Amino acid sequence: MADDLGDEWWENQPAAASSPEQSGGEEGGDTEMTQQDTAPVPEKTQQPTECFLTQAKEPKAEDSRKTRKWKKKKISDILAKSEPKPGAPEDLQKLIRDHYSSSRSVIELEELHLPDSCFLKANDLTHSLSSYLKEICPKWVKLRKTHNEKKSVLMLILCSSAVRALELIRSLTAFKGDAKVMKLFAKHIKVQEQVKLLQKRVIHLGVGTPGRIKELVKQDGLHLNPLKFLVLDWNWRDQKLRRMMDIPEIRKEVFELLDMGVFSLCKSDSLKLGLF
Repeated sequence: MADDLGDEWWENQPAAASSPEQSGGEEGGDTEMTQQDTAPVPEKTQQPTECFLTQAKEPKAEDSRKTRKWKKKKISDILAKSEPKPGAPEDLQKLIRDHYSSSRSVIELEELHLPDSCFLKANDLTHSLSSYLKEICPKWVKLRKTHNEKKSVLMLILCSSAVRALELIRSLTAFKGDAKVMKLFAKHIKVQEQVKLLQKRVIHLGVGTPGRIKELVKQDGLHLNPLKFLVLDWNWRDQKLRRMMDIPEIRKEVFELLDMGVFSLCKSDSLKLGLF
């Protein structure tokens, strides 16, 4: 009986208060968890990025040369925009001085100066070859009839290429009449064949390049003394808009040919020069 009452009394007693440390620890743990759960998460701030200034790369020497080369104007571009001007005796005289200035003395240069009387009227760019030759040589028919000397011609026409020589020969129809015309260039024709032909026949008119004509003179296949007219195809331009005297190798051969007796013939007034 006493035991039952004791148990009953014990059950009816209020629960003992927990110690402050225990209660405080539990409350503290709950508080910390609550704060962790409810505290706002701080936003991530972007770190400032460093800014680098890049300097422009200096062009290499090769690149600058390529740029300059690409921007360089060609002579053909310049000539294409300029109006063509007919050649004049002063142009040839200047070329002679420029060509021989480094190898001849002042006195020798004066001796190379051609007299004005040896120059025929220059083409004013309105003539065909036949009409120009008729104007500078009105007595052509009489001259060709009296010419009977082999290994020589009465008239030489100098041009820059074999193709151009063929064009000039085709345009001679209205002028040449019964005159014998000979091709004097190297393309497909051996120099010995031309020498033999000049020895066998009387030729009145020769059209060709200065290099081959110079070679014929060297091999004694062509004599210049009977020559009466020397015509330079001065104003015609090729696809690159170059005249024959603009091409260094052609210009060199022309002066070498002039040195083989043409200068002396011009001074003696037996040879006339024409610029077509």
